[in-house]
Amino acid sequence: MNISVKLILACCTSFIIGLLLIKPMIATCKKLRAQQTILHYVENHSSKAGTPTMGGIIFILASIVGGGFFLWENSLLGWLSLIIMFAFGILGFLDDFLKVHFHQNEGLKPYQKLIGQALIGLVIGFFLFYEVNPQFDFFGLTFSISWAIIPFAEFVFLAVSNAVNLTDGLDGLAGGTSFVYLLFFGAIVALIGTEQTNMLAVSAFLVAGGLLAFLSVNTFPAKIFMGDTGSLALGGYIAALALFSGKALLIPLMGIMFVLSALSDIIQVAYYKKTKKRVFLMAPLHHHFEKKGVHENRIVTIYILVTGLISAICLCLEIVF
Repeated sequence: MNISVKLILACCTSFIIGLLLIKPMIATCKKLRAQQTILHYVENHSSKAGTPTMGGIIFILASIVGGGFFLWENSLLGWLSLIIMFAFGILGFLDDFLKVHFHQNEGLKPYQKLIGQALIGLVIGFFLFYEVNPQFDFFGLTFSISWAIIPFAEFVFLAVSNAVNLTDGLDGLAGGTSFVYLLFFGAIVALIGTEQTNMLAVSAFLVAGGLLAFLSVNTFPAKIFMGDTGSLALGGYIAALALFSGKALLIPLMGIMFVLSALSDIIQVAYYKKTKKRVFLMAPLHHHFEKKGVHENRIVTIYILVTGLISAICLCLEIVF
């Protein structure tokens, strides 16, 4: 089967599976009272209190079930990327479960999440060094970093999973931005042309399809949130996809909106600790725009358009080089 056809079919399959999971997932969350608690200082989101959460389970399951139809031979990296997504999803689920169980907005302690993320990153770092040893490619410039892949992988998993998690603050923001990112990144991975990277690209389109189904109930006004279950899973998957394909240096470009979310939060905290003043009205960056009076639909649209534009440029450059 032609790889382009397989990518489209994979996306459509996980999309359909995701749609089938939506109603039972929302019903289950409502029955179990798995509902979001809104932070008291995000007053314009008060109407969202009580919205079901943990919706990330929808696209996680849709992607994995869809993988059973398309990830057959030479699919080690494809399956491993989905397993990593599942592992980060479990970490996020624990965080969401504690929030729901104790009816508050604090689940796992920050250091507990960091330890979990770091352990997964460390395991994958050793796997990359001993089993894959990827050649990193940046628009035709190819190089290997040998044993340094271990701390590098650790950094990428910690940075990306937390950046995506911070971006998940408005209806459809993290999901919509990730959907566009994965479509373009999957296409770039498919250009590499090996059997393993083709299956890795298929996994990207599987996740994108599941995300698209989830977005049908997550755009404003959201009927369900992805929770940390979804945002950590997405971050872990995006990191794995980049590392396994050797295209990790594209993350700061194609994932610029994730980077800005993380940087704005880091700058805000560091500056406040030093001066007791704030750089932004509220961090991460999307909340600053909200405080400025910009409607969240417009913010989400801008995030998606910027991601799409830069990703399209990167895809064109990859084709040229």
